[in-house]
Amino acid sequence: MAIPANLKYTKDHEWLLVEGATGKIGITEYAQGELGDVVFIDIDAGLSELKSGEKFGTIEAVKTVSDLFAPCSGKVLEINAALNSTPEVVNSDPYGAGWMIKIEIADTAEADALLNSDEYAALIGG
Repeated sequence: MAIPANLKYTKDHEWLLVEGATGKIGITEYAQGELGDVVFIDIDAGLSELKSGEKFGTIEAVKTVSDLFAPCSGKVLEINAALNSTPEVVNSDPYGAGWMIKIEIADTAEADALLNSDEYAALIGG
């Protein structure tokens, strides 16, 4: 199972890719595997701000629905509109085309406090 070293992770199985002052958010390969076949992702198109730890949407698989939580606070720059028509890309490419939100990170200390790849691997028993 892939756990990229360049990402930060939450205990709720979201990942954050930090690129300067911006961040890209998605769910981990582990999370999508636990969910099964993803059929719908619900993120409010009018979402403008994220607060660390708060719910920002839901992800629906064939047998369950799970909440999505923000790994850090920030201004929403973009929501991955492609997921509206092809949510299953989260299963096939969770760290690439399956990203969910791009943000302008409000506080880099929040990002720094997230789990690194080794800590996340230990969390999931990897």
